[in-house]
Amino acid sequence: MEDPIQITDKAKAEIISTLEANKIPDTYGLRVGIKGGACSGTVLLGFDTKSEFDQLYLIDGVRVYIDRRHLMYVVGLSVDYEEGMNGSGYTVSTPADK
Repeated sequence: MEDPIQITDKAKAEIISTLEANKIPDTYGLRVGIKGGACSGTVLLGFDTKSEFDQLYLIDGVRVYIDRRHLMYVVGLSVDYEEGMNGSGYTVSTPADK
């Protein structure tokens, strides 16, 4: 099965670095979900442990948790990490953004 989301090399490096630097246990992974209404909701990213509703994906060595109820809304997303003059952070784009 194809991975539901993509993680750029830059984002992957930052995720692994954050997990290691903060000595976050192996049970944690990247949570990808939706907050608010499905069509107008915003994408959530964070570090979390697996819940009973989650599907676990290993994407390029990164543990990713996606709530099965959110899966259809996040399929195709691309997670990147950008550093700019206004600071740095994760960005999420949909196939339509590209």
